[in-house]
Amino acid sequence: MIDFSQALQDKIDLITQNWIEAVRAEEQIQTAKQLTYDSVRDSLPVVLQAMVTMLSQSEDSDTGTVIEESLHHGTVRAQQGYDAQEIAREYRLLRRVIFEALEPELLKGSGAEVSRAYRLIDSAIDEAIADCFQTYTQARFQELQELHNHLQLTNQELTRLVRASQENLSHLAHELKTPLTSIIGYSELFLRQKNSSQLRDSVPNLAHIDKVLSNGRRLLRLINDTLEISRYDAGRIKLQLSATNLRSAIGTVVEIIEPLAKEKNLEIVVECTPVLDQVMTDYLRLQQIITNLVSNAIRYTQAGTITIKTELLSDEQWSLCISDTGIGIASEDCDRIFQPYFRANSSLGSSIPDTTGLGLAIVVRLVNLLQGKIELVSEVGVGSSFTVIFPLELDGV
Repeated sequence: MIDFSQALQDKIDLITQNWIEAVRAEEQIQTAKQLTYDSVRDSLPVVLQAMVTMLSQSEDSDTGTVIEESLHHGTVRAQQGYDAQEIAREYRLLRRVIFEALEPELLKGSGAEVSRAYRLIDSAIDEAIADCFQTYTQARFQELQELHNHLQLTNQELTRLVRASQENLSHLAHELKTPLTSIIGYSELFLRQKNSSQLRDSVPNLAHIDKVLSNGRRLLRLINDTLEISRYDAGRIKLQLSATNLRSAIGTVVEIIEPLAKEKNLEIVVECTPVLDQVMTDYLRLQQIITNLVSNAIRYTQAGTITIKTELLSDEQWSLCISDTGIGIASEDCDRIFQPYFRANSSLGSSIPDTTGLGLAIVVRLVNLLQGKIELVSEVGVGSSFTVIFPLELDGV
């Protein structure tokens, strides 16, 4: 008689390791590639231990542990940013890895023993999938509700603050139309399906939720960027000056934004002169400038390096330069690139939708607020260099 429970007990570490390797190698589970080993593993060893008990001939079933850990796993995966298809693929890989690990024992077992092992393992995995999707769906709907509330509050502020020309309003309406249409369409689909429990937790329906959230986030980002410009134009942005460590400020931005660069195999190089360890500036606004410029560089660079460099120019000025090896900007567009909603014509740029067209417009306003000036040098196919020159001391502040 083959003791499948003992066989599984002995191979928990092997199964966990093989499963994590399979998940990270799966091209259609991109989210896992950004997580640590422990984050991907989550509660898998506990679930496998529960399966050991379920396979035991002498002990009661431990489905309670499978349920509890799977419910937790669904919440964790939602927080980590997984989509529904990625979770489904994870469990398909788990089923395959378990049976591959137990294959020597399965080949030796009797028909009844093998049938029982398959039935119990399949049952445990099916239960885990169902419970995982249950809490994953709940977390996604909660995020959707929070996003909806945030959009409502932001929209109220937008109504009070936006003072734009007719041209800008036309641009804004055009940019809002696509995500709004998607949100409305998928929301109507949810309403039609709300009374069907079978449809509510299906993988395609969860994928629809992901699309609503994605478009909602895009819409929220566009609205927030528009509000930022409106606050500046209305004179409502107040500086909070403090002695700022430039190396630390840049390091914080790089730490946050570096995963975006790694996704494209781009290197971020930082060159900070030690004499600029402390400058008087608005820490948050400076970080906003750096973040927008570096994000823009990553977005329009397909290969190579993003360089962030600070330099003391004189007793009165210092500079921040962010350069890339990206697609570059045509000379006729360099003067217009800082205008709201303007996007330079480019065969590569047209295929990069994740932009509101407001990032550089916000940068130039914040630079002016900090009494600086921005210069652009760019060549199509070679790259771009944005240099911001700031005073060491701000006048009248």
